[in-house]
Amino acid sequence: MAKKSLKEISKKMRNVDLCMMTTITSSGMTASRPMSNNGDVEYDGNSYFFTWEKSRLIKDLKKNNHVNLSFKGKKDLFISVAGKAKLVHSRTKMEKHWVKDLDVWFEDGLDTPGIVMIHVLAKHVKYWQKEEEGEVKL
Repeated sequence: MAKKSLKEISKKMRNVDLCMMTTITSSGMTASRPMSNNGDVEYDGNSYFFTWEKSRLIKDLKKNNHVNLSFKGKKDLFISVAGKAKLVHSRTKMEKHWVKDLDVWFEDGLDTPGIVMIHVLAKHVKYWQKEEEGEVKL
């Protein structure tokens, strides 16, 4: 298995915006849903996503904050990020990751009632690209 640095994996992820976020439900099953990192792709082991505080996703995370992010990039690139999620309500922190495109879902921007940001801190990153595979433990 090849050894790559987080910086090398970050380079591969630059053009990958969407992923599937998998959580563990209250019944112990897994549930996945598409999420956008909003073009925040200078990957350093941290991922940020916006959603609704009252969503099923947030209910899952409040019970079990272990998540997996699955990315699919160009040239047969697959990346799996296992980590822990925490909920962020601080406007100051959310402003650092907000992009205007999010207004489609949150009409009043960061003033939208019920908005929350999910911060996923990676613990383990694994990647596959054609014959090559590797991992980084953080």
